[in-house]
Amino acid sequence: QVQLVESGGGLVQAGGSLRLSCVPSINIAAMAAMSWYRQAPGKQRELVASITSSAPTNYLDSVKGRCTISKDNTKNTVYLQMDSLRPEDTGVYYCKARYVLRGYWGQGTQVTVSS
Repeated sequence: QVQLVESGGGLVQAGGSLRLSCVPSINIAAMAAMSWYRQAPGKQRELVASITSSAPTNYLDSVKGRCTISKDNTKNTVYLQMDSLRPEDTGVYYCKARYVLRGYWGQGTQVTVSS
């Protein structure tokens, strides 16, 4: 069982920045991949960004150039740096870990971007 704790969400004006953090309960180096998803009201959850154990990354087209996923093994933390935020980025952001062929989710952190 893996627990994930997210933080860093909040209310920000359009054009602003936020950095989300996700800390797993086990060593991040053991994860096959770590990802950030988001879910806006009335919409399906969508993949925002992912990073594998060897560090290749993948991004949702609408956030390319504005978001960066990274991990710091020394702090056992995965980050999602979000810049130039837009109102359409509003939603609950979830961290997901893939470990031993299973997926584990965090509780989510709310991001609200005002226009």
